Amino acid sequence: MSMQFQLQNAPADIISAVRFNPSERYSSFLLASSWDSTLSLYDTSIENGRLLTRVDGVAPLLDCCWDELGRSAYIGGLENRVRMVDLESGRCSTLGAHDDAIKCVSFHRPSGLVVSGSWDRTVQLHDYRSSSRVCASSLPHKVFSMDITGNLLVVGMAGRAVHIYDIRNMDEPFQRRESSLKYMTRAIKCIPTGDGYASSSIEGRIAVDFFDASPDVQAKKYAFKCHRAVEDDMDTVYPVNALAFHPLHGTFVSGGADSLVCFWDYKARKRLRQYPRYPGPIQALEINSKGSSLAISYGGDVEVGLEGNAQVNNGIIIRSLAPGEGKSKA
Repeated sequence: MSMQFQLQNAPADIISAVRFNPSERYSSFLLASSWDSTLSLYDTSIENGRLLTRVDGVAPLLDCCWDELGRSAYIGGLENRVRMVDLESGRCSTLGAHDDAIKCVSFHRPSGLVVSGSWDRTVQLHDYRSSSRVCASSLPHKVFSMDITGNLLVVGMAGRAVHIYDIRNMDEPFQRRESSLKYMTRAIKCIPTGDGYASSSIEGRIAVDFFDASPDVQAKKYAFKCHRAVEDDMDTVYPVNALAFHPLHGTFVSGGADSLVCFWDYKARKRLRQYPRYPGPIQALEINSKGSSLAISYGGDVEVGLEGNAQVNNGIIIRSLAPGEGKSKA
């Protein structure tokens, strides 16, 4: 198999999320949600991949995730509903609803609950076993990104607000923070060891923060510039749209609107490598559970509209990662 290849039968519009199956046996299975209202399932273990199923929704999808066993998927988007998708039959069932678009969906494996974050300024927990909402927590701003590590839920919002919850008690966040970045949050991903999280912004920066509130640990947090270029003697700054951690090495990749993907060692504060430019702005990233494959979705930007995206193709590239690729050099 080539070092990287493009998936055939890509969605027709912007790909909002790519998610590898969490199980080791099916770690090559990839979900992709799209603004064309479809959820696609691919087998990426063969050259050019194979489309296994495609489920048509009723509105653009902004996120997707797997269940614990990797047999069903959960989706959310402009329909304002959280839906469970049986990937064998294609049937959908509703778990809950928001009053505005659902920006993020995640599965909390310890409890078996589905977490949804919305532009209606709430985070909700849903139980797929009873198709019911467990709780809803009000937020000060719209949800832009969120991630889970262990029992901790990190929610990045408009207004540079960040709330950290213990999912076992959603009455109040146990930490309220202001983003370490000066501009709007684009992505948040938790460090695999559960020590903290990385976040990115529209202003070509990434921050690394830690959960431990002690002064010694907080002194270790930092932010750095990235995904920038000097063009015609001008410093051009690109949004950093996507982040993904390597499950084995603890390093992470970032993807920017400059069409570049970079590997970073957050402990050594160094860039490990930068891949050749991809065909369009990077929209989503994911590394599988074995650390052997990197999924890269690229394409248009919803913020520039149809006219601005007229000449931009959307696609998904699967890159094979060598055992030492992305490993810290320290």
